[in-house]
Amino acid sequence: MKLPFLQERLNSFKYAINGVKLLFTTQIHGKFHLFFGLFVVAAGFFFDISTTEWCFITLSITTVIGAEAFNTSLEKLTDLVSPDFHPLAGQAKDLAAGAVLVCALGTLIIGFIIFLPKVLIWLLYLNSWLR
Repeated sequence: MKLPFLQERLNSFKYAINGVKLLFTTQIHGKFHLFFGLFVVAAGFFFDISTTEWCFITLSITTVIGAEAFNTSLEKLTDLVSPDFHPLAGQAKDLAAGAVLVCALGTLIIGFIIFLPKVLIWLLYLNSWLR
């Protein structure tokens, strides 16, 4: 016996996973954010960051990727309802892209706060080791 409520929830996950696939396979900025997110995760393992730092990194990466998904969906919807140029459609797209930029800059600042001291210490260690 199938439960309609359960089937609806499973379908919701299927649609959401499809959206994530679309973001990472068809959108250059989605690929860009995924690449740098994975790079930062690798750096987190390399520098053995703390649990709190992992929380900030995870929240930052998912915020940027989520903002990019919202931006992409808004751009596609805008293109659907306003195929010809309209100033308001352009403003909507610019605002959504600006939101991604704000999230990405915040993430960059968090990355510098977490990783810059670790990179400097590592470079000092490497420099002393090479002498």
